[in-house]
Amino acid sequence: MKSQRNVLLFLLAFLGLGAIFGGGILSISPTGELIGMPLSMLEKSPFSSFLVPGIILFLVLGLAPSLLIFALLGKPESKIAEQLNFYKDMHWSWTYSIYIAFALIIWIQLEMVFLQGVSWLHTFYMFFAIAIIFVALLPEVRRSYKK
Repeated sequence: MKSQRNVLLFLLAFLGLGAIFGGGILSISPTGELIGMPLSMLEKSPFSSFLVPGIILFLVLGLAPSLLIFALLGKPESKIAEQLNFYKDMHWSWTYSIYIAFALIIWIQLEMVFLQGVSWLHTFYMFFAIAIIFVALLPEVRRSYKK
């Protein structure tokens, strides 16, 4: 049971660290120059620079999953987090791991629409989001977060 939970923690850590790095770089260099992404990539998007996408990436897919790891480990009580917990029989941190996976799916879908293309990274992160959901739904993982 603990090893399956550790897989979930690892997946969230991988996502969080990558998004903190990527979002941080895009926020520091909104022109995309630091990572070789031309502003022309944003032509079909509502953004004129990478600043806003970088901040969203940093916060939603970087900071949130990183903090969620601590919540999954410590299972703290949170009345605010519980209000958005659709699975009342589960600890809110487990539910939020599912939410993070769906946030990643939405992020990738929007990226593909705005960029009007698909790269191997989009495919990788789609399967990565599915992996987070799959591992979170494993019976042993669910049992460890059942109220």
